[in-house]
Amino acid sequence: MPTISSPGSPSPEIEPHKERAMAESFGIDAERYDRTRLRYPAALVERIVAAAPGPDVLDIGSGTGIAARQFTEAGCRVLGVEPDARMAEFARRAGIQTEVATFEDWDPVGRDFDAAIAATAWHWIDPIAAAAKAARVLRSGGLLTAFWNVFQMPPVVLDAFAASYRQAVPDSPIDLRAMAAPAADTYDTMIGKATGGIGRTGAFGEVEHWRFEWEWHYTKETWLDQMPTSGILTRLPPDRLTPMLDSVGAAIDRLGGGFTMPYLTMAFACRRNDAAPTG
Repeated sequence: MPTISSPGSPSPEIEPHKERAMAESFGIDAERYDRTRLRYPAALVERIVAAAPGPDVLDIGSGTGIAARQFTEAGCRVLGVEPDARMAEFARRAGIQTEVATFEDWDPVGRDFDAAIAATAWHWIDPIAAAAKAARVLRSGGLLTAFWNVFQMPPVVLDAFAASYRQAVPDSPIDLRAMAAPAADTYDTMIGKATGGIGRTGAFGEVEHWRFEWEWHYTKETWLDQMPTSGILTRLPPDRLTPMLDSVGAAIDRLGGGFTMPYLTMAFACRRNDAAPTG
């Protein structure tokens, strides 16, 4: 999944928002992406909706509209901004109004919003430019929040994935075995960088940190189905990808054909200062 601690993400030493080819590669198979990527906890959506001063939500880096549909179902009016036209078109077909642009370059044309969300997307955006842009498009008291689904793979699956990836892409700078470190620690570091950019704007109040624990059971088939949507695998040719899937599948067979993954959804949230300028 396209996050720092998940298969398919740049390492913490790489600045993800500068990896544009990876950031805009997920639309290669938008249908698979939407089908296999997990949704976000209902408790998170409910908390954001309750905290926002109104129903107008801007979804930054909205992808296929996974989070946007959840917020629409919760009674919000959602506009997505997505740089990949293939992902945006999928979202439109699913009923989500979506405009194609990077958030940094997007023109709001005078529109403003009660909340701005970024679902597994804030790390793909320049943190300083994004915070300043969010401050300009949020109404007084509007809520800015970004969130990620964080997981830790079972060691046997991680070992198979890391070994097969190293064989398939021997010159890659990404060390998948570093994912053996506690995933939440990596995200704490990433979120710290993000909130540092927010603090530099002077436009937001105190940043809150939210966490939601849950779990999800994967069969071998469902785990292998989502693997090609990972950023480091989206552009991998079939002759390199297939042996990786076979290796990881064999590891899951050793676990009995499936496994239960613990998830932690991590979020930060802050409210736009009443005195901050708009427009």
